[in-house]
Amino acid sequence: MSVAFTVLTIAAVTFLTRLLPFLLFPSNKKTPDFILYLGRVLPYAIMGMLIVYCFKNVNFLSWPCGLAELLASLFVILAHKWKHNLLLSIGGGTVLYMILVQTVFR
Repeated sequence: MSVAFTVLTIAAVTFLTRLLPFLLFPSNKKTPDFILYLGRVLPYAIMGMLIVYCFKNVNFLSWPCGLAELLASLFVILAHKWKHNLLLSIGGGTVLYMILVQTVFR
């Protein structure tokens, strides 16, 4: 019973989060300037936050000096500049990082 309730709750909340923007900002009305501003600045803020989060526990003063993180980040940047494919850049960077930390920099 509790599993069914949990699934229904998750489904209802997911449906609500998908529906809410259409209710708050109908297509026949102008989108508020503040929302347009957030749409412009939040992607960059989130990327900056993710970069800080990825490097927060890296010790650059002891071996391997964050080489796995730096190499994987470099791969993500270069792959994205090359192909403009998020799946390739993020997925490939994650796979490369896992290979580096589990085999090369043990």
